[in-house]
Amino acid sequence: MNETAPDSADAVLDTSHLRAELARLRRRRRIILAGGLLVLLLAAGLWFVGKRGGEPVSVRYLTDAAQRGDLSITVTATGNLSPTNQVDVGAEISGTIREVYVDFNDPVKVGQVLARLDTRKLEAQRVQAEANLALARAKIPQLEATLTEARAKLQRLQHAGKLSAGQAVAQQDLDSAAANVARAEAELLQAKAEIKASEAQLTSILTDLDKSVIRSPIGGVVLKRSIDPGQTIAASLQTPVLFTLAEDLAQMELLADVDEADVGKVAEGQSVSFTVDAYPDQPFSGRVKLVRYGSELVNGVVTYKTEITVGNPELKLRPGMTATAEILSQHLEDVLTIANAALRYRPPEAAPKPAAGSGGLGALFRPPFPAAPTPPPEKKTREEATIWVLGEDGAPAPVRVRLGPSDGRRTQVLEVRSGKLEPGTPVITATERPKP
Repeated sequence: MNETAPDSADAVLDTSHLRAELARLRRRRRIILAGGLLVLLLAAGLWFVGKRGGEPVSVRYLTDAAQRGDLSITVTATGNLSPTNQVDVGAEISGTIREVYVDFNDPVKVGQVLARLDTRKLEAQRVQAEANLALARAKIPQLEATLTEARAKLQRLQHAGKLSAGQAVAQQDLDSAAANVARAEAELLQAKAEIKASEAQLTSILTDLDKSVIRSPIGGVVLKRSIDPGQTIAASLQTPVLFTLAEDLAQMELLADVDEADVGKVAEGQSVSFTVDAYPDQPFSGRVKLVRYGSELVNGVVTYKTEITVGNPELKLRPGMTATAEILSQHLEDVLTIANAALRYRPPEAAPKPAAGSGGLGALFRPPFPAAPTPPPEKKTREEATIWVLGEDGAPAPVRVRLGPSDGRRTQVLEVRSGKLEPGTPVITATERPKP
C-alpha cells in the first residue's frame, strides 16, 4: 500500500506536463500556418501589381475645341420695374368724401374728376362771403357822397373867408369843416379795404370749393385708391394721399443695382435683356438711359442705380416686378475663344515613368496618369494663363496665352505667346480617372 501511492502521483504529474507541451505545440503550429498564409497573400498581391505595373494606364482627356466666333460680354444686375412717372394725388383741404368716380386699373385723362368732397359747409361760407362783399360795396356810394359834401362845405367856407378877409368866417368853422373832410376820406378808405378783405375771403372759399374736386394731374392709370365715400380726411398736418397714378404703362423704367466692380462697363445707350419671375421664359428688352453718380450701400455692398427704359406694349410688365437684367457692355465679332473650364484645368505633376514590366512595391506608387511635360516657371498675371491642348501624339502640351474678356462661359484669346492654338484645337478641360 505504501509503495503504490508515490507511483500514482508521479503518473499524474507526467500527464499534466504532456498536456501542456501538446498545447504549446498546437499554438506554434497555428502561428506558423497564419504566417505562411500571410506570406502567400502578400506574394500574390505583389505578383498581380507587378504584372499590371508594366502596362500603360489608359487615360481619357475631356476636351473642348477652340472656336472662332462672336462673344457678348454682359453685366448682370437686378432691380425693380416702375412707371416712368408716378404721382400721388392728395387733398389740400379737410372734409368728407362724397363721391369716388374711379377704381383700381381705371384709365384716366388729364383734368378728369377722380372724387369730390362734401361742400355744403363751404357753400354756406361762400354765400356769407358774397353777402359781406356786397354790403361793403354798398357803403361806397354813401361814403363818397359824404366826402363830396364835406369837401364842398370846406370850399365854401374858404371862399367866404377870402372875400371877407377872414372876417365873415371863424377859424373854428374852417377847422371843423377840414376835419369832416378828413374823416370822410378815412371812412371811404376803410370801406374800400373792407371790400378787398371780403373779396379775399370769397376767393379763399372759392379756392377751397375748387380743391374739393379731386382731379387727375396726368393721363395714365390708377394704381392705388385709398378712399371710399363717407370717409373723413384731415389735411391739417400733411396732405393725405387719395390716389396713386401711373403715367402710360406702355413705357416703363427698370431701376437696376449695378455692382461697383461692374459700373465702369455700363454706359448710356447699351442694350439690355431681362426676365421677370412672372414670365421666366420670355426675355424683355430695354436700353440704358442713365447711370447715377450717387452710390448706395446695401449689406456692405456698394451699388449704383442704373435707369433702363423698357417698352411694355402688351402691358405684361407691372410696377414693382423684380427683374434680372443682362446689360450688353461689349460685343466682339469673329474672335478666338476657349472654354473657361480649360483655364481651371491643371495636369498631374511630371514624374519618372517606370520601366515596362517592372513590378514590386514600386508599382504601388506609380502616378495614375502618364507624365505631362512641365512648362518652365513663368510669372502669372491676371491676363495671362497656361492652357493644355491635346497634341497629335495624344499627350498634353502647354500653351501660353494672353486673355481678353469673358462672358462667363468662354474667354477670348488675344495672343498665343507659346505653343500652338487655332480654331479646332482640342483644349483639355478635365481628365477622367481610369476605373479599376
